Amino acid sequence: MTIDDHASAGDLGPSSGPPDDAPIERRVPRWAVPTIAIFWLGFLLTFVARHVFSRLSGLLVLLLVSIFLTLAIEPGVNLLARRGWRRGTATLSILFVVFVVFVGFLTAVGTLVGTQIADLLSESETYIRESVDWINSTFGTNFDPQSVVDEFTDPNGRVQQFIQSQGDEAVRLSLAVVSVIIQGLSVLLFTFYLVADGPKLRRALCSRMRPTRQEQVLRAWDVAITKTGGYLYSRALLALISAVAHWVLFQAIGTPAPIALALWVGLMSQFLPVVGTYLAGILPLLVTVIISPVDALIVLIFIIAYQQIENYLFSPRITARTMEMHPAVAFGAALAGAALLGPVGAILALPAAAMVQALVGGMGQRFDVVDNPLTDVSPTGRSPGAASTAGEAG
Repeated sequence: MTIDDHASAGDLGPSSGPPDDAPIERRVPRWAVPTIAIFWLGFLLTFVARHVFSRLSGLLVLLLVSIFLTLAIEPGVNLLARRGWRRGTATLSILFVVFVVFVGFLTAVGTLVGTQIADLLSESETYIRESVDWINSTFGTNFDPQSVVDEFTDPNGRVQQFIQSQGDEAVRLSLAVVSVIIQGLSVLLFTFYLVADGPKLRRALCSRMRPTRQEQVLRAWDVAITKTGGYLYSRALLALISAVAHWVLFQAIGTPAPIALALWVGLMSQFLPVVGTYLAGILPLLVTVIISPVDALIVLIFIIAYQQIENYLFSPRITARTMEMHPAVAFGAALAGAALLGPVGAILALPAAAMVQALVGGMGQRFDVVDNPLTDVSPTGRSPGAASTAGEAG
Protein backbone atom coordinates (compact mmCIF):
# COMPACT_ATOMS: atom_id res chain seq x y z
CA MET A 1 0.00 0.00 0.00
CA THR A 2 1.37 3.37 -0.96
CA ILE A 3 1.51 6.55 1.07
CA ASP A 4 -1.33 7.99 -0.97
CA ASP A 5 -3.44 4.96 -0.09
CA HIS A 6 -2.78 5.49 3.63
CA ALA A 7 -3.69 9.11 3.27
CA SER A 8 -6.88 8.18 1.46
CA ALA A 9 -7.74 5.64 4.20
CA GLY A 10 -7.02 8.20 6.90
CA ASP A 11 -9.26 10.67 5.16
CA LEU A 12 -12.09 8.15 4.90
CA GLY A 13 -11.86 7.06 8.58
CA PRO A 14 -13.02 10.22 10.35
CA SER A 15 -15.71 10.93 7.74
CA SER A 16 -17.41 7.53 8.29
CA GLY A 17 -18.90 8.57 11.73
CA PRO A 18 -19.85 11.67 13.73
CA PRO A 19 -17.12 13.64 15.47
CA ASP A 20 -16.31 12.77 19.05
CA ASP A 21 -17.64 16.07 20.42
CA ALA A 22 -20.90 15.97 18.38
CA PRO A 23 -24.14 15.81 20.56
CA ILE A 24 -25.89 12.40 20.63
CA GLU A 25 -29.57 12.54 19.69
CA ARG A 26 -31.71 10.56 22.23
CA ARG A 27 -35.23 9.62 21.22
CA VAL A 28 -37.92 8.11 23.53
CA PRO A 29 -39.18 4.77 22.17
CA ARG A 30 -42.68 4.86 20.79
CA TRP A 31 -43.91 2.22 23.26
CA ALA A 32 -42.69 4.10 26.36
CA VAL A 33 -45.38 6.81 26.51
CA PRO A 34 -48.37 4.41 26.10
CA THR A 35 -46.82 2.02 28.62
CA ILE A 36 -46.37 4.75 31.23
CA ALA A 37 -49.90 6.02 30.61
CA ILE A 38 -51.37 2.51 30.97
CA PHE A 39 -49.39 1.92 34.16
CA TRP A 40 -50.62 5.08 35.84
CA LEU A 41 -54.17 4.53 34.60
CA GLY A 42 -54.12 1.02 36.03
CA PHE A 43 -52.73 2.33 39.32
CA LEU A 44 -55.48 4.96 39.59
CA LEU A 45 -58.20 2.45 38.68
CA THR A 46 -56.87 0.01 41.28
CA PHE A 47 -56.84 2.73 43.94
CA VAL A 48 -60.40 3.77 43.05
CA ALA A 49 -61.58 0.14 43.02
CA ARG A 50 -60.07 -0.50 46.46
CA HIS A 51 -61.63 2.66 47.85
CA VAL A 52 -65.06 1.83 46.40
CA PHE A 53 -64.87 -1.77 47.62
CA SER A 54 -63.91 -0.71 51.13
CA ARG A 55 -66.85 1.68 51.20
CA LEU A 56 -69.33 -0.80 49.75
CA SER A 57 -68.08 -3.96 51.46
CA GLY A 58 -70.92 -3.82 54.00
CA LEU A 59 -73.49 -3.47 51.23
CA LEU A 60 -71.93 -6.37 49.32
CA VAL A 61 -72.20 -8.58 52.39
CA LEU A 62 -75.86 -7.62 52.77
CA LEU A 63 -76.47 -8.49 49.12
CA LEU A 64 -74.71 -11.82 49.58
CA VAL A 65 -76.89 -12.67 52.58
CA SER A 66 -79.96 -11.56 50.60
CA ILE A 67 -79.03 -13.86 47.72
CA PHE A 68 -78.62 -16.73 50.19
CA LEU A 69 -82.08 -16.07 51.67
CA THR A 70 -83.50 -15.70 48.18
CA LEU A 71 -82.27 -19.12 47.15
CA ALA A 72 -83.39 -20.58 50.48
CA ILE A 73 -87.01 -19.40 50.48
CA GLU A 74 -87.71 -19.52 46.73
CA PRO A 75 -88.78 -23.21 46.80
CA GLY A 76 -91.49 -22.31 49.32
CA VAL A 77 -92.55 -19.27 47.31
CA ASN A 78 -92.71 -21.34 44.11
CA LEU A 79 -94.86 -23.93 45.92
CA LEU A 80 -97.31 -21.28 47.10
CA ALA A 81 -97.32 -19.65 43.65
CA ARG A 82 -98.31 -22.98 42.04
CA ARG A 83 -101.23 -23.13 44.46
CA GLY A 84 -102.56 -19.77 43.30
CA TRP A 85 -100.77 -17.31 45.57
CA ARG A 86 -99.32 -14.14 44.12
CA ARG A 87 -95.51 -14.16 44.32
CA GLY A 88 -95.42 -10.90 46.26
CA THR A 89 -97.89 -12.16 48.87
CA ALA A 90 -96.17 -15.53 49.17
CA THR A 91 -92.75 -13.90 49.55
CA LEU A 92 -94.01 -11.44 52.15
CA SER A 93 -95.67 -14.23 54.14
CA ILE A 94 -92.56 -16.41 54.30
CA LEU A 95 -90.32 -13.46 55.17
CA PHE A 96 -92.74 -12.46 57.92
CA VAL A 97 -92.53 -15.96 59.42
CA VAL A 98 -88.71 -15.85 59.24
CA PHE A 99 -88.67 -12.41 60.87
CA VAL A 100 -91.01 -13.46 63.69
CA VAL A 101 -88.96 -16.58 64.43
CA PHE A 102 -85.70 -14.62 64.42
CA VAL A 103 -87.03 -11.83 66.65
CA GLY A 104 -88.65 -14.36 68.98
CA PHE A 105 -85.38 -16.23 69.31
CA LEU A 106 -83.41 -13.05 70.07
CA THR A 107 -86.05 -11.90 72.56
CA ALA A 108 -86.10 -15.24 74.37
CA VAL A 109 -82.30 -15.48 74.60
CA GLY A 110 -81.92 -11.80 75.53
CA THR A 111 -84.54 -12.10 78.27
CA LEU A 112 -82.85 -15.23 79.57
CA VAL A 113 -79.42 -13.61 79.69
CA GLY A 114 -80.73 -10.42 81.28
CA THR A 115 -82.71 -12.34 83.90
CA GLN A 116 -79.73 -14.51 84.79
CA ILE A 117 -77.42 -11.51 85.11
CA ALA A 118 -79.91 -9.68 87.34
CA ASP A 119 -80.43 -12.80 89.46
CA LEU A 120 -76.69 -13.36 89.70
CA LEU A 121 -76.08 -9.80 90.89
CA SER A 122 -78.93 -9.85 93.43
CA GLU A 123 -77.99 -13.24 94.88
CA SER A 124 -74.26 -12.97 94.35
CA GLU A 125 -73.30 -13.61 98.00
CA THR A 126 -75.38 -16.80 98.16
CA TYR A 127 -73.97 -18.13 94.89
CA ILE A 128 -70.40 -17.29 95.96
CA ARG A 129 -70.75 -19.08 99.29
CA GLU A 130 -72.32 -22.16 97.71
CA SER A 131 -69.69 -22.28 94.98
CA VAL A 132 -66.79 -21.91 97.43
CA ASP A 133 -68.26 -24.58 99.73
CA TRP A 134 -68.62 -26.95 96.78
CA ILE A 135 -65.01 -26.34 95.68
CA ASN A 136 -63.73 -26.90 99.23
CA SER A 137 -65.69 -30.13 99.66
CA THR A 138 -64.84 -31.47 96.20
CA PHE A 139 -61.15 -30.59 95.90
CA GLY A 140 -60.20 -30.46 99.59
CA THR A 141 -59.32 -26.75 99.56
CA ASN A 142 -59.75 -24.26 102.43
CA PHE A 143 -60.94 -21.07 100.75
CA ASP A 144 -62.74 -18.62 103.03
CA PRO A 145 -66.19 -17.79 101.54
CA GLN A 146 -66.39 -14.48 103.40
CA SER A 147 -63.09 -13.23 101.98
CA VAL A 148 -64.29 -14.03 98.47
CA VAL A 149 -67.57 -12.19 99.15
CA ASP A 150 -65.70 -9.17 100.51
CA GLU A 151 -63.46 -9.09 97.44
CA PHE A 152 -66.49 -9.24 95.15
CA THR A 153 -68.46 -6.50 96.96
CA ASP A 154 -65.52 -4.15 97.65
CA PRO A 155 -66.23 -0.88 95.76
CA ASN A 156 -62.52 -0.43 95.11
CA GLY A 157 -61.98 -4.07 94.26
CA ARG A 158 -61.16 -5.43 90.84
CA VAL A 159 -64.58 -6.99 90.32
CA GLN A 160 -66.56 -3.81 90.95
CA GLN A 161 -64.12 -1.72 88.94
CA PHE A 162 -64.53 -4.11 86.02
CA ILE A 163 -68.33 -3.90 86.25
CA GLN A 164 -68.22 -0.09 86.35
CA SER A 165 -65.88 0.01 83.36
CA GLN A 166 -68.43 -1.79 81.21
CA GLY A 167 -70.77 1.22 81.05
CA ASP A 168 -69.31 2.40 77.74
CA GLU A 169 -69.53 -1.13 76.38
CA ALA A 170 -73.27 -1.15 77.10
CA VAL A 171 -73.70 1.96 74.97
CA ARG A 172 -71.65 0.43 72.15
CA LEU A 173 -73.68 -2.76 72.40
CA SER A 174 -76.93 -0.82 72.12
CA LEU A 175 -75.68 0.99 69.01
CA ALA A 176 -74.54 -2.33 67.55
CA VAL A 177 -78.01 -3.82 68.13
CA VAL A 178 -79.63 -0.88 66.32
CA SER A 179 -77.18 -1.32 63.43
CA VAL A 180 -77.96 -5.03 63.22
CA ILE A 181 -81.70 -4.31 63.13
CA ILE A 182 -81.25 -1.83 60.26
CA GLN A 183 -79.07 -4.29 58.36
CA GLY A 184 -81.61 -7.07 58.93
CA LEU A 185 -84.43 -4.93 57.53
CA SER A 186 -82.25 -4.09 54.52
CA VAL A 187 -81.62 -7.78 53.90
CA LEU A 188 -85.35 -8.52 54.07
CA LEU A 189 -86.09 -5.72 51.60
CA PHE A 190 -83.47 -6.93 49.10
CA THR A 191 -84.69 -10.51 49.51
CA PHE A 192 -88.31 -9.52 48.91
CA TYR A 193 -87.55 -7.86 45.58
CA LEU A 194 -85.22 -10.64 44.43
CA VAL A 195 -87.79 -13.37 45.15
CA ALA A 196 -90.96 -11.54 44.14
CA ASP A 197 -89.43 -10.50 40.80
CA GLY A 198 -87.38 -13.68 40.36
CA PRO A 199 -89.00 -14.82 37.07
CA LYS A 200 -88.71 -11.32 35.58
CA LEU A 201 -85.06 -11.12 36.61
CA ARG A 202 -84.29 -14.49 35.04
CA ARG A 203 -86.12 -13.57 31.82
CA ALA A 204 -84.14 -10.33 31.60
CA LEU A 205 -80.86 -12.22 32.00
CA CYS A 206 -81.77 -15.03 29.61
CA SER A 207 -82.90 -12.59 26.91
CA ARG A 208 -79.22 -11.65 26.46
CA MET A 209 -78.07 -15.25 25.89
CA ARG A 210 -78.36 -17.98 23.31
CA PRO A 211 -80.80 -20.85 24.01
CA THR A 212 -78.02 -23.31 24.90
CA ARG A 213 -76.47 -20.82 27.31
CA GLN A 214 -79.92 -20.11 28.79
CA GLU A 215 -80.37 -23.80 29.60
CA GLN A 216 -76.98 -23.93 31.33
CA VAL A 217 -77.69 -20.81 33.40
CA LEU A 218 -81.17 -21.98 34.41
CA ARG A 219 -79.82 -25.43 35.32
CA ALA A 220 -77.15 -23.85 37.53
CA TRP A 221 -79.79 -21.58 39.08
CA ASP A 222 -81.99 -24.58 39.83
CA VAL A 223 -79.06 -26.40 41.46
CA ALA A 224 -78.34 -23.33 43.60
CA ILE A 225 -81.97 -23.14 44.74
CA THR A 226 -82.12 -26.87 45.48
CA LYS A 227 -78.88 -26.98 47.46
CA THR A 228 -79.46 -23.80 49.43
CA GLY A 229 -83.07 -24.66 50.21
CA GLY A 230 -82.07 -28.18 51.15
CA TYR A 231 -79.37 -26.85 53.44
CA LEU A 232 -81.75 -24.49 55.21
CA TYR A 233 -84.58 -27.01 55.65
CA SER A 234 -82.29 -29.81 56.78
CA ARG A 235 -80.59 -27.50 59.29
CA ALA A 236 -83.98 -26.28 60.53
CA LEU A 237 -85.20 -29.86 61.03
CA LEU A 238 -82.01 -30.82 62.88
CA ALA A 239 -82.32 -27.67 65.01
CA LEU A 240 -85.91 -28.60 65.89
CA ILE A 241 -84.91 -32.13 66.93
CA SER A 242 -82.00 -30.81 68.97
CA ALA A 243 -84.16 -28.16 70.65
CA VAL A 244 -86.82 -30.70 71.63
CA ALA A 245 -84.24 -33.15 73.04
CA HIS A 246 -82.48 -30.47 75.09
CA TRP A 247 -85.80 -29.01 76.26
CA VAL A 248 -86.73 -32.39 77.72
CA LEU A 249 -83.41 -32.49 79.62
CA PHE A 250 -83.62 -28.88 80.85
CA GLN A 251 -87.22 -29.39 81.95
CA ALA A 252 -86.33 -32.60 83.78
CA ILE A 253 -83.48 -31.12 85.83
CA GLY A 254 -85.26 -27.82 86.49
CA THR A 255 -83.05 -25.46 84.49
CA PRO A 256 -84.38 -21.88 84.30
CA ALA A 257 -85.99 -20.86 80.99
CA PRO A 258 -85.75 -24.34 79.40
CA ILE A 259 -87.45 -23.28 76.14
CA ALA A 260 -85.07 -20.36 75.51
CA LEU A 261 -82.02 -22.49 76.30
CA ALA A 262 -83.26 -25.31 74.08
CA LEU A 263 -83.80 -22.92 71.16
CA TRP A 264 -80.33 -21.47 71.73
CA VAL A 265 -78.68 -24.89 71.63
CA GLY A 266 -80.69 -26.06 68.61
CA LEU A 267 -80.14 -23.02 66.39
CA MET A 268 -76.56 -22.24 67.36
CA SER A 269 -75.37 -25.83 66.95
CA GLN A 270 -76.89 -26.15 63.47
CA PHE A 271 -76.41 -22.76 61.84
CA LEU A 272 -72.88 -22.00 63.07
CA PRO A 273 -70.56 -24.57 61.48
CA VAL A 274 -67.58 -26.10 63.30
CA VAL A 275 -67.74 -23.98 66.49
CA GLY A 276 -71.53 -23.79 66.80
CA THR A 277 -71.78 -26.91 68.93
CA TYR A 278 -69.28 -25.60 71.47
CA LEU A 279 -70.78 -22.11 71.60
CA ALA A 280 -74.25 -23.60 71.99
CA GLY A 281 -73.25 -25.52 75.10
CA ILE A 282 -71.58 -22.62 76.92
CA LEU A 283 -74.78 -20.73 77.84
CA PRO A 284 -76.70 -23.67 79.40
CA LEU A 285 -73.56 -24.72 81.27
CA LEU A 286 -73.10 -21.24 82.73
CA VAL A 287 -76.78 -21.01 83.70
CA THR A 288 -76.79 -24.48 85.26
CA VAL A 289 -73.46 -24.33 87.10
CA ILE A 290 -74.68 -21.33 89.10
CA ILE A 291 -77.53 -23.41 90.49
CA SER A 292 -76.00 -26.86 90.69
CA PRO A 293 -72.57 -28.04 89.47
CA VAL A 294 -73.93 -31.59 89.36
CA ASP A 295 -76.68 -30.54 86.96
CA ALA A 296 -74.06 -28.72 84.88
CA LEU A 297 -72.11 -31.97 84.61
CA ILE A 298 -75.28 -33.77 83.50
CA VAL A 299 -75.86 -31.10 80.85
CA LEU A 300 -72.29 -31.42 79.59
CA ILE A 301 -72.54 -35.21 79.31
CA PHE A 302 -75.90 -34.96 77.53
CA ILE A 303 -74.63 -32.38 75.02
CA ILE A 304 -71.63 -34.55 74.12
CA ALA A 305 -73.74 -37.71 73.87
CA TYR A 306 -76.43 -36.04 71.78
CA GLN A 307 -73.82 -34.63 69.41
CA GLN A 308 -72.54 -38.14 68.72
CA ILE A 309 -76.08 -39.44 68.16
CA GLU A 310 -76.82 -36.58 65.80
CA ASN A 311 -73.59 -37.06 63.82
CA TYR A 312 -74.09 -40.79 63.30
CA LEU A 313 -77.89 -41.18 63.28
CA PHE A 314 -79.90 -38.05 62.52
CA SER A 315 -77.66 -35.94 60.31
CA PRO A 316 -76.73 -38.59 57.68
CA ARG A 317 -80.38 -39.48 57.13
CA ILE A 318 -81.73 -35.94 57.01
CA THR A 319 -79.00 -34.45 54.81
CA ALA A 320 -78.62 -37.48 52.52
CA ARG A 321 -80.93 -36.00 49.87
CA THR A 322 -80.38 -32.33 50.49
CA MET A 323 -76.70 -31.64 51.03
CA GLU A 324 -74.25 -34.47 50.45
CA MET A 325 -70.85 -33.15 51.47
CA HIS A 326 -67.77 -34.74 52.94
CA PRO A 327 -67.07 -33.51 56.52
CA ALA A 328 -63.55 -32.41 55.53
CA VAL A 329 -64.96 -30.29 52.68
CA ALA A 330 -67.55 -28.76 55.02
CA PHE A 331 -64.88 -28.02 57.64
CA GLY A 332 -62.54 -26.40 55.12
CA ALA A 333 -65.37 -24.39 53.55
CA ALA A 334 -66.46 -23.08 56.95
CA LEU A 335 -62.91 -22.03 57.82
CA ALA A 336 -62.46 -20.30 54.46
CA GLY A 337 -65.79 -18.50 54.77
CA ALA A 338 -64.98 -17.36 58.30
CA ALA A 339 -61.58 -16.07 57.16
CA LEU A 340 -63.20 -14.05 54.35
CA LEU A 341 -66.40 -12.71 55.90
CA GLY A 342 -66.36 -13.75 59.55
CA PRO A 343 -69.39 -15.52 61.07
CA VAL A 344 -71.57 -14.60 58.08
CA GLY A 345 -69.07 -16.23 55.73
CA ALA A 346 -68.94 -19.36 57.90
CA ILE A 347 -72.72 -19.71 57.66
CA LEU A 348 -72.86 -19.08 53.91
CA ALA A 349 -69.84 -21.25 53.11
CA LEU A 350 -71.61 -24.61 53.37
CA PRO A 351 -74.42 -23.95 50.85
CA ALA A 352 -71.91 -22.24 48.57
CA ALA A 353 -69.61 -25.27 48.73
CA ALA A 354 -72.59 -27.55 48.09
CA MET A 355 -73.53 -25.55 45.00
CA VAL A 356 -69.98 -25.64 43.65
CA GLN A 357 -69.74 -29.36 44.36
CA ALA A 358 -73.03 -30.02 42.56
CA LEU A 359 -72.04 -27.92 39.54
CA VAL A 360 -68.58 -29.47 39.26
CA GLY A 361 -70.02 -32.95 39.79
CA GLY A 362 -72.32 -32.50 36.79
CA MET A 363 -69.43 -31.74 34.43
CA GLY A 364 -67.55 -34.30 32.40
CA GLN A 365 -68.10 -38.02 31.94
CA ARG A 366 -68.39 -40.72 34.60
CA PHE A 367 -66.91 -44.22 34.30
CA ASP A 368 -67.22 -47.45 36.26
CA VAL A 369 -64.54 -47.88 38.93
CA VAL A 370 -62.40 -51.02 38.73
CA ASP A 371 -62.35 -53.42 41.67
CA ASN A 372 -59.41 -52.62 43.91
CA PRO A 373 -58.80 -52.65 47.67
CA LEU A 374 -57.94 -48.94 47.51
CA THR A 375 -61.39 -48.07 46.14
CA ASP A 376 -63.49 -50.48 48.21
CA VAL A 377 -66.04 -48.83 50.52
CA SER A 378 -67.70 -52.01 51.86
CA PRO A 379 -67.70 -52.55 55.64
CA THR A 380 -65.38 -55.56 55.30
CA GLY A 381 -62.74 -53.45 53.57
CA ARG A 382 -62.39 -55.96 50.71
CA SER A 383 -63.40 -55.37 47.13
CA PRO A 384 -65.79 -57.85 45.44
CA GLY A 385 -63.11 -58.88 43.03
CA ALA A 386 -60.63 -59.56 45.81
CA ALA A 387 -63.23 -61.54 47.75
CA SER A 388 -64.07 -63.77 44.77
CA THR A 389 -60.39 -64.31 44.07
CA ALA A 390 -59.76 -65.33 47.64
CA GLY A 391 -62.71 -67.73 47.52
CA GLU A 392 -61.41 -69.42 44.40
CA ALA A 393 -57.95 -69.73 45.90
CA GLY A 394 -59.44 -71.40 48.99
